[in-house]
Amino acid sequence: MKTTRALAELGQSLWLDNITRPLLDSGTLSRYIDELDVTGLTSNPTIYDRAIGGTDAYDAEIADAAHAGKSGEDTFFEVALSDLRRAADLFRPVHDRTGGVDGFVSLEVSPLLAYDAAATVAQAKRLHAQGDRPNLFIKIPGTPEGLPAVEEAIAAGVPVNVTLLFSPAQYLACAEAYTRGIERRVEAGLPAYVASVASLFISRWDPATAKQLPDDMQNELGLAVGRQSYTEYVAFFASERWQRLLAAGARPQRLLFASTGTKDPSLPPTLYIAGLAAPETVNTMPEETLLASGASEAPVTALDADAPDQLVRFTAAGVNIDATAGELQRKGAESFVGSWTSLLDRIAAKVAAVG
Repeated sequence: MKTTRALAELGQSLWLDNITRPLLDSGTLSRYIDELDVTGLTSNPTIYDRAIGGTDAYDAEIADAAHAGKSGEDTFFEVALSDLRRAADLFRPVHDRTGGVDGFVSLEVSPLLAYDAAATVAQAKRLHAQGDRPNLFIKIPGTPEGLPAVEEAIAAGVPVNVTLLFSPAQYLACAEAYTRGIERRVEAGLPAYVASVASLFISRWDPATAKQLPDDMQNELGLAVGRQSYTEYVAFFASERWQRLLAAGARPQRLLFASTGTKDPSLPPTLYIAGLAAPETVNTMPEETLLASGASEAPVTALDADAPDQLVRFTAAGVNIDATAGELQRKGAESFVGSWTSLLDRIAAKVAAVG
């Protein structure tokens, strides 16, 4: 059985971490839905920087926006939402069939707002309204400054994909922010369910700690972080606090394994796919990883939520998990700002080219 099919039967949602207009126009995304069990997708500034720079498919729309006097940022969001609405419509049957749990696409707020919670919430509300699709997530970073924005957005009823999480502690802080937002809705007499996922980045751990760990512990920490976070996820939503919210109509924020393509070409491409099989979670993967998983029959075994602490031996080996996670989060936020700046520069260059 294909690894993708085995994971779907286990109850894990498989999302594509990519979107381009040619992917839509060619019917490739529809084929992935039909043949590889893809039930959603994610995007980020890096993906769109490459997409707009690597094709002329967006040139006419960018030119129209420029002639209308729109800013580079507004032009980007208009272009991205054109794609994401189409993708959301492809996933709408999944969204409806699962009662609004699955079938989502994601659009990120400007990374330049990462340290301004009020501006982040305002943009999240505007983009979700502009997108005009119930299965559109707005991505907000799970930084200390971003988590208040997550709570406010959830309380306002905006579906959120919380991004840039790197550790169990960062994940739990995100789950807490989501829960506070839901509790505020329940107290206000509003519908208790607002969809959300918590995106835990996996693959960056192993290259970041390679020099600290002995040979027999190489390329294992990313999986350990994911597995320990899964244990925390299951325990958090099994609490009495959450039993009360479930009774009020709420649903858990799903854990999403992100950045699951291997950085080292010598590693199996399915390392962070088959190794993080877990029901009621999501794995969003690059296109090449999805194709490798569809061609693979790697065995799939569900994670044990009651497994012993996965991180003890790495801490004993000298890795400071919380400090490293903080550094990875900071670098991730900086990387997104860099991609955002490059993206806006690319749009400006295309605008200049058309006069």
